[in-house]
Amino acid sequence: MNIQTITKILTDAGIEENEAKKEVKMLLEHFSNYTELDRIRGKVLPDSEWDRIREKAEYRAETRTPIQYIIGESYFMGEYFKVTPAALIPRDETEILVREAIRIIKENELKNVLDIGTGSGCIACTIAKQTDAVVLGVDISSDALRVALDNVTKLGINNRAVFRKSDLFERVREEERFDLIISNPPYIPYGTSVEPEVMHEPKEALFTGENGLRFYREITEKAPKFLKPGGYLMFELGIGEADAVSGIMEKDFREINIIKDLAGIDRTISGKLA
Repeated sequence: MNIQTITKILTDAGIEENEAKKEVKMLLEHFSNYTELDRIRGKVLPDSEWDRIREKAEYRAETRTPIQYIIGESYFMGEYFKVTPAALIPRDETEILVREAIRIIKENELKNVLDIGTGSGCIACTIAKQTDAVVLGVDISSDALRVALDNVTKLGINNRAVFRKSDLFERVREEERFDLIISNPPYIPYGTSVEPEVMHEPKEALFTGENGLRFYREITEKAPKFLKPGGYLMFELGIGEADAVSGIMEKDFREINIIKDLAGIDRTISGKLA
């Protein structure tokens, strides 16, 4: 058995070839500690290890469970984060949001950040690790918050990123004020067809009503009460939602800025409290 054989198990299930090759390498490194350098050096992997990798690949092919859930971690912004089906898998698109947040925080010397719908805590942890800001992450899911707490411990930033169970602002105290509120909210409209892998992720973190705009509207309406004067509000955007979200934000926010991803899709939006 070899890499090509395992790769074919995945491609026969409809997984694109380059992605399948990448996933096989991830399985080998995670479960067998067998790296690309080992392969180049001609290190022989025992048959028992190949059998183990084949079983994982067959499970991936049969169930279309995301590879990140199978290995239990996902790479994001230079770090490996624990992930489980209780929280969304960090995506490249979200890195665009976080990089822009870090730029704004550093340029304006911001100190207090609220991350709404924190999930695995990847946004909160990355901001806390790469800036001087302290981040409060909130989420309605206790299971997601347990993942976030594990990631804080893993990254050694327990005093910099803290978490609280809250439905949006429900348990954010009236006296708490933030320099920046950031969110990657559920933004896929109900009824939208998605890849089979996506259906393994928590539905409440993916889908929403009002044509995908519900949480943009709710967060934007309440954000001014919890922002300091001149504070910032930032969102990740769903495809085709930039104009609508900009319109929602224009009532209370100025300096609206939209950033595109590498595919030319409007991916993040930010504004400053008027």
